[in-house]
Order: sequence, then structure tokens, then C-alpha cells
Amino acid sequence: MVTGVVLVVTIGVRNPAGEAPAAAPPSPTFVVQEQRPQPGAQAPRAGLAAPPDRPTVSDQAELDAWAARVAGKTQVPARVLAAYGRAEMWMRRQKPTCHLSWATLAGIGHATFGTVAIRPDGVVGSPIIGPPTPPDTDDGKLDGDPKADHKLGPMQFLPSTWSKYAERATGDGKRPDPQNIDDAAFTAARYLCSGGDDLGTPSGWWRAALFYNPAVDYAQTVFSAADAFAAASVSV
Repeated sequence: MVTGVVLVVTIGVRNPAGEAPAAAPPSPTFVVQEQRPQPGAQAPRAGLAAPPDRPTVSDQAELDAWAARVAGKTQVPARVLAAYGRAEMWMRRQKPTCHLSWATLAGIGHATFGTVAIRPDGVVGSPIIGPPTPPDTDDGKLDGDPKADHKLGPMQFLPSTWSKYAERATGDGKRPDPQNIDDAAFTAARYLCSGGDDLGTPSGWWRAALFYNPAVDYAQTVFSAADAFAAASVSV
């Protein structure tokens, strides 16, 4: 066995009293309390709304400021929250009766962004590709597997769903990328709002959530995270 010594060097202002400065207390870890509402019983809270209207170059700073504020309360990365907020803003214009909140998108992405890094351009540090789910529907074009489909990206889309609902969030004409949080969040918003439901109501939220993934326990997990993020975003 090889043993060694770890040397920690601190550079700073000398303390005349010879006392080491007190260490700053660690930030508390954000905890999502598990809830198990029955389908259709209630909808998660909406939280602090993203800035109004579609983001442009002139109001990107407003979206970033909102994301930074919410990030400080929820511990969701600000870059990720900006994508969720942008998707909410887009849907307010495209489908105002949907009433989709960024918090629902954050609930869907909750498990992913506890462990995955994201680059400034919105692309995940390493591609996210789930386990194989036969049969294959895209000849491996999106997931690289010609024999089975895999859920892709931070919002976990099957290739068949992605090909139907995907749209580029920035509108720059490039191909939508399931590994890009902006495109993935906007596509998730389009998918959730595609059925014409009002996600501000319990029945509408649950229909959309179960359309996204038909497993009740999955929808309950999304509900718990969405409600927790929304509540934290408006806390004092």
C-alpha cells in the first residue's frame, strides 16, 4: 500500500490574532419531498413565472436574471432553468391555453440534472442515451442503434417522439438536437401541450403527464419535483 500526505495551502490575508477564519457553512441540499397524489387529484404549483413573451436579444438578460434568481432557491443550474423558462415563454405565445409552467419541465429533468453537466451552449457534457427499447424506429439515426430505440437527451425522448415534435428553440435554422437542453425543453413543452389540455388544472396536468410517460409512479415523481421547485421559487 502506498500512503502519502495531502498538503493544503491557503493563501490569504494574515490573521493578526492567529486564529483561522471560520469556514462558511455549506449550502443545504435541496430536498424534494415525495408526494403521491392520485391521478387527476391536483396539479403542482406553477412557481415564479418566467419573464413575459418570447425571448429576444434585448430581453435575454431578463431571462438570465430570472434563471439566476430561481437557481439560487432550487439548486437547478441557471443555464438549465433558462431553457425551461424560454420554453414556458414560447408556449405562452403558441398555446396560451396550455398554461405550462417551467416547473413541470424541471420536474421531468430533475433526475437527469442531478448528475449531468451542461455546457454554455446548452449541450450536455456527455450524450445521454438510455437502455435499448425494441423495436427500432429510426434505423439508428438518432441513437446509433439500428436494432432498438433508446431514450435520448436530458428530457428522455424516444426517436419516434422526437422526430414528430422536435423544434429548434433558438429558431436559428439548425437541426434540433435532443442532447441540447434548449431544444429538448422546447420539444417537451410542445409534446405536453399537443393534446389541447390546460396544465393549470388537475385533470389537464395529469393527462399531459401520463401522455408524456404512462407510468403513474413516474408522473408522481415529476409532480413531487415540480411542486417542490415551484414552492421554492416563490419562497422569501
